Amino acid sequence: MPGEIAIALAAALILATVIAAIVVVRTRRVVATPTERATHEALHTASLAAHALRDGLGPDSALRAAPFLRRLTGADAVVLFDDAGQHLARDPDDRTAWDDDALAEASSAAADALTGQRRIMAEHRGGAMVAQPLVTDGGDTLGVLVAAMAREPGPGTLGAIGEVARYAASQLELADLDASRARLDRAEVLALRAQISPHFIYNALTTIASFVRTDPDRARDLILEFADFTRYSFRAAGQYTTLSDELRNIDRYLTLERARFGDALKVRLQVAPEMLNVVVPFLVLQPLVENAVRHGFADRRGGSVEIVALDEGTDCVITVEDDGVGMDPEALRSGPADALADGASPAAGHSAHVGLTNVDHRLRAAFGNDYGLVVETAMGSGTKVIMRVPKFATGVRAGGGAMT
Repeated sequence: MPGEIAIALAAALILATVIAAIVVVRTRRVVATPTERATHEALHTASLAAHALRDGLGPDSALRAAPFLRRLTGADAVVLFDDAGQHLARDPDDRTAWDDDALAEASSAAADALTGQRRIMAEHRGGAMVAQPLVTDGGDTLGVLVAAMAREPGPGTLGAIGEVARYAASQLELADLDASRARLDRAEVLALRAQISPHFIYNALTTIASFVRTDPDRARDLILEFADFTRYSFRAAGQYTTLSDELRNIDRYLTLERARFGDALKVRLQVAPEMLNVVVPFLVLQPLVENAVRHGFADRRGGSVEIVALDEGTDCVITVEDDGVGMDPEALRSGPADALADGASPAAGHSAHVGLTNVDHRLRAAFGNDYGLVVETAMGSGTKVIMRVPKFATGVRAGGGAMT
């Protein structure tokens, strides 16, 4: 019996070894063919070039991108020029490949390519030099890629240089789009900061002043709250922050407003603890809460505000609700200045609409069209603003930044 068991075990081991060998051979056949290796290498090289070019076309990014562009074109050497014909970078970066005469020839070819908006070919040390403009789909020329080789380029090589130039132009176009989006984000944050009511600042300071003689300790505490509120709201920060930071600043704002309204302003906060680290656009809650306080109680001496943040699967759902005078849904949808109930100033109505629209645009830009604001309101029935954000989103993280 022991001998039979040993034979069976040996047979099993042999069979397992054979199966493993077959799997390895099949796996190698699947992922390690010369064509697949070449494809993988080309895609990896293109990815590295894109990483450099997504910073725009400057001396540093061109220097980082040049080796990968040379590899993609199959050229012996490349040099990059900007849209003004200024030399940015070369690869290899030595005088053997690019001495003064060679650089002069490349500069002349690049200038001709920019002027004629077309590919320029010239003889170069027994071989050829090809100057290919970096042209976007919209027809904008962003620079020139000059490739040098020790042989006469065939149709395949010229086609490869053209495709590499188009690829580089598309990455530079995306870089410009990213920069434009970042500028827009900064502009929208500045617009939101401008939405922080001057009346609130004036009223907060007036309220603090009223406590200076009657309750100096409370006045001191309110001054610290006001300082922290303004420092957070006007800090030089990234595009995103955490929900906990936003709520902490909202608490400062409401502390100052409660000092003014007293018990007439009631606030209820319900936040699931696991939602505190969810990343949200910077200064995204302030317009909603200020809108609830400023416009919700336009014709009343106080009321209540409820802030709720709940876990709903892959999303965090945040609502800001007041029991104030409400808004006309049709006016809010069309965006006129009289979106509030009778008695509210047109400027205030416009401010409410602009603030909500700004937040809606920022949410959609950050997370997609499924994440805009939903506003439930009616005349005399209060307002409920619902904001949904993903708990995790690719490329979205809380940004730092020094305090101003």
